[in-house]
Amino acid sequence: MNHSPRTVIVTGASSGIGLAIAAAFLKQGDNVVANGRNAERLQQAAVELGKPDNLLTVAGDVADPATGTRLVQAAIERFGRVDVLVNNAGIFNAKPFVDYTPAELDALVDTNLKGFVYPSQAAARHMVERKAGHIINITAAIASQPIQGVPAVLPVLIKGGINHATRALALELAPHNVQVAAVAPGIVDTPMYTADMHGFLNTLQPAGRIATVQEIADAVLYLAGAAFTTGVVLPVDGGMSSGKW
Repeated sequence: MNHSPRTVIVTGASSGIGLAIAAAFLKQGDNVVANGRNAERLQQAAVELGKPDNLLTVAGDVADPATGTRLVQAAIERFGRVDVLVNNAGIFNAKPFVDYTPAELDALVDTNLKGFVYPSQAAARHMVERKAGHIINITAAIASQPIQGVPAVLPVLIKGGINHATRALALELAPHNVQVAAVAPGIVDTPMYTADMHGFLNTLQPAGRIATVQEIADAVLYLAGAAFTTGVVLPVDGGMSSGKW
């Protein structure tokens, strides 16, 4: 794809899907502002990415509104603008509903909900002023198609809400030429899962396998380059969200 270098903020870029998304944009020649909560892990990720000149790391907790502001300011100071925000930071906690603790609820709200709101607010202010931009949220296929064998009411509650917020924000920002969309992965091969878990996890997608991080990154790249696609939640889940199987 031929285009002028864009500036892309990726939250949760220290590992897994976020690291793959950062790598994919860097490979295209784009500038990347990579965020992670743990500064040491973020620096390790920068080493894995080769520490190119078009990579800037900014540590900080996305649950803190100051982090969202700092990410956008750092991107503007270093690269001049923000073209794409990828809200990837997230945690997944599957357990019976009655067993969730107040601390677990707070953690899910902090990372999955506030981690969408605060960076998006900061980026939207800038993008509306520029009359251009993309906000892409990483949600979850299970939010559209819950699975009896994987109880996860609180992640479904929050990620499902972000699916609808994606559509609402897309409508709000459409007059300003800002596109808002989401990618809803099924289960993805990340360090969250050990190799001995894959046999069971493969049964949770009709395609019979889990996704690679590159497949999620490819979907993000598509949305980041789509000028007339907004308000969509794109499943990348091997058919998981299509219905009962």
